[in-house]
Amino acid sequence: MKASEIMSTNVITIKKDTTIEEIAHILTDNNISGVPVIDEDNRIIGMVTQKDLLYKDVEPRFPAVFEILGGLVFLKGVKHYNEELKKLVATKAEDIMVKKVVTVNEDMIVEQIAELMVEKDINRIPVVRDKKIIGIISRGDIVKYIAEMLE
Repeated sequence: MKASEIMSTNVITIKKDTTIEEIAHILTDNNISGVPVIDEDNRIIGMVTQKDLLYKDVEPRFPAVFEILGGLVFLKGVKHYNEELKKLVATKAEDIMVKKVVTVNEDMIVEQIAELMVEKDINRIPVVRDKKIIGIISRGDIVKYIAEMLE
């Protein structure tokens, strides 16, 4: 079975200037755990998930470091700390979104999509055609497919 056969085509999306408050309402009102961020041409430029919003409720913490030869070495790297800090002070989707979004095309086989989800530890994958979003597949869609196959 292909992605096009199990994807949801009524995809809820947001723009990069959508506020954090609006995103929280969109996720809860629609009972979804993530939402693609699109540009004016309907191309995916990011993804915001519940996990990203959790940063808004986390106390700021100093990065784990150790001193060596008079200098500081960040255990997770400075980039990781900067990304956490950016999400903590975010006000809009573009500030908090993940920019490297895993996508699939409509002809990809469902088993390959499931493998991607497990491998990348993601809950939803947008389906694109010519870089434009045409659908989305969630873990729930995969589980539903598996249940139907087992009947």
